Amino acid sequence: MPDTLTALPRIEEREVADAAALDAMLRGADRPFVLRGLARDWPLVQAGLQSASAARSYIQQHAVERPFVVSVAAPESEGRMFYDEAMQMNFRTTKGTLPTIFAKMEEGEGQEDAPAIYLASIDMHDFFNGLHEANHVPLGGRDPLSSIWIGTKTRIAAHNDFPDNLACCAVGRRRFTLFPPEQFRNLYLGPIDNTPAGRAISMVDFTEPDFDAHPRFRDALEHAQVAELEPGDALFIPSMWWHHVEGLESFNVLVNYWWRDTPRYLGQPQDALNHAIMAIRDLPERDRAIWRDLFDYYVFEADERVTAHIPEQARSVLDRLTPESAGRLRAFLLRTLSR
Repeated sequence: MPDTLTALPRIEEREVADAAALDAMLRGADRPFVLRGLARDWPLVQAGLQSASAARSYIQQHAVERPFVVSVAAPESEGRMFYDEAMQMNFRTTKGTLPTIFAKMEEGEGQEDAPAIYLASIDMHDFFNGLHEANHVPLGGRDPLSSIWIGTKTRIAAHNDFPDNLACCAVGRRRFTLFPPEQFRNLYLGPIDNTPAGRAISMVDFTEPDFDAHPRFRDALEHAQVAELEPGDALFIPSMWWHHVEGLESFNVLVNYWWRDTPRYLGQPQDALNHAIMAIRDLPERDRAIWRDLFDYYVFEADERVTAHIPEQARSVLDRLTPESAGRLRAFLLRTLSR
C-alpha cells in the first residue's frame, strides 16, 4: 500500500453472535463495519486455506456447464482494470468454460508477466449447483442477489453501488478503501456512460496518486477508511459508499450479497440522473432553476402539499407508489422515451 494510504484509519470491527444478531445489526446500518471470521466455516474458505488449487477444484465441482464471462487485462495493466489512453477499457471481455479459465489462472501463478484474469459478479444460483447452499450467510428476510467474484491480483477503481452490500472474503485476501457518499466530488469520477461495469469510477490511481492532477483527493483521504480481509472475514458496505477493492493474492475469491430496503418495483436512481442530464442539465440557467424547484417539490420534499388538494382516489403516481402505479409510470416513461 502506498505511504499515502498506510496511515488511514481502520474500519470498525464488530462481533456478532448469530443470524438474528446479524439481522438486527444490518437493519438501518449506515456505517461500514468488519466482521472477522463470519464465514470461516464455509467449505470454500477451508478449501482455499489448503491451496488455491483446492479452492478452484471445489468451485469447479459445483459449476454448471455453460460459458462464463471473463475479463482479461495485459500484464502491463498490473491488475488495474481501468481505461486505456483512449478511454476505452484496458481489458477484453470474452467467454470461456470455467476449467479453461482456471487453467489459465493456474498457468500464470508465480509469473511476473501473467495477465490479470477476472470473473466479476457471477450469479451463484445461475452458474453453480449447491455452491450458495453450502457457502452463504443467512440474512433474515432479505432477498439478496448473491454473487461470486474470482480473479488473480486485481485493482478495481473506487465506485459505489445503490444496494447495501455484505462482502465476504472466501479465498486470498482483499483490501477495501472506503469513502462516505458525499466524497464523490473529491474522487474525480469518470464518465457515467462509459464505465468498466456500469458505475462511474474514480480516475485516481490509488497506487500512485497524482496530487497535481487530482489535488482534492487529499481531502477525500481525510475521510477514508481501510480494511484488509482474511479468508472468512466480511465487510458491510452501506448503500452509496465508495469502495476501492484490491485482490492481494495470486488467486482471490469474494462472495457478496446486495439487497435494497426499498421495493424492487421502484426505479433505479441512476436512470433518473442519466435522464436529467439529457433533459435538464443543458437548459438555460433560468429554466434549470425552475426545474430544480419542481424536483424539490415533487421528489425531495414531497410533503402533503403535493396531494392534499387532490381527491385521494385521483392522486395516481403522486401518491405513494404501489407495484401497480409504478408499473403504469414505467410504461408511460417507456412510451415517452421511445418517441
